[in-house]
Amino acid sequence: MKILGVTGTSGSGKSTFSKILNERDDIKVVDADQVSKDLSVPGTEYLQDVVDAFGKEVLKEDGNLNRRYLAHIIYNDEKEREKLNSITFPHITKEIYERIKAFAEPKIKYAVIDAPLLFEAGLDKVCDSVISLVATKELQVKRICQRDCLDEQTAIARLSSQKPASFYIDNSDIVIMNTENTNLREEAKKVLEALERKDSLVLERKDKVDEGR
Repeated sequence: MKILGVTGTSGSGKSTFSKILNERDDIKVVDADQVSKDLSVPGTEYLQDVVDAFGKEVLKEDGNLNRRYLAHIIYNDEKEREKLNSITFPHITKEIYERIKAFAEPKIKYAVIDAPLLFEAGLDKVCDSVISLVATKELQVKRICQRDCLDEQTAIARLSSQKPASFYIDNSDIVIMNTENTNLREEAKKVLEALERKDSLVLERKDKVDEGR
């Protein structure tokens, strides 16, 4: 089983791309955002650590995490964002590794880590290949506003706290430019075909080395 990392800034389309991959029987996806949500329910060590760091103000009346309030804090203060990441990354990465281990069965060819902060969390180091999706800033803002019901100014502020497209282009094995006309289903097919060709070439080279011994 190979591990693939799928990442990109908000509004790049990475989650849509991962959902397409997850339709295949031989691929399993771990969504880092969902892992974070699963771990932040009342009574967990994860949530308690967040409360200890940011105060009870980050909780709703029912004891659940107030994600919108916390997002307002971290997207407007880099130091607060780094503090949150330092607290949550160990919990999230540990759970991701556990879920990937559970996929270890013959029919699963790829385990995919869908994570917006793949590089920041160091998860890229366990990936055999990293796939990044990028888009123009204008299109990202449009998608964020539509998806999260945010105003344009808030969407721009959110993007300004994330790495630029150039970072993903420079640090990824495969990059998909996701425009309004991009067919992500076709892109997913191309990516998987490229990965399978790469595996075939590696096996072919190994066979030739074995023959020469």
